[in-house]
Amino acid sequence: MITFIGEHRCKVDSKGRIMLPSAFKKQMPAGTEERFVIKPDVYETCLVMYPIEEWERLNRIIRRNTNPFNKEHERFLRLFNDGKAELVLDASSRLLIPKRLLDYTKATEEVLLEGRDGKIDVWSPALYGKFKEGKSELESLTEKILGGEIRYLDEE
Repeated sequence: MITFIGEHRCKVDSKGRIMLPSAFKKQMPAGTEERFVIKPDVYETCLVMYPIEEWERLNRIIRRNTNPFNKEHERFLRLFNDGKAELVLDASSRLLIPKRLLDYTKATEEVLLEGRDGKIDVWSPALYGKFKEGKSELESLTEKILGGEIRYLDEE
């Protein structure tokens, strides 16, 4: 799994292109395809951008846990995949984000890219600022989610 580390502000050009920060590009393993899938986030008004390998890994997990002949699962699959687009890094390290997706984030001239495990969040700087105001809830969420017994991956 690729771990993207850092926050980067990127200008959005008139065509909707952003430059992938060199720090993120360096964090991708050699030989990684320079294709991404971008989609609206499930919980926040931001976009989530997955390198194609991570997107395929996520889809294997989803396929293992859903049945396309179950009506509720099929509805989930449709909603989860709604709005996704494929992005390809051009020779100038730019990604063209579809206008409908930039409009969804309310980003106009600038986006904030936040690195995470296996993905990059794409925010409007204003909405990201509001999201970070809720950081005070991190303490209670950390205790609730991780406050009990923790199993490390190498213990499984």
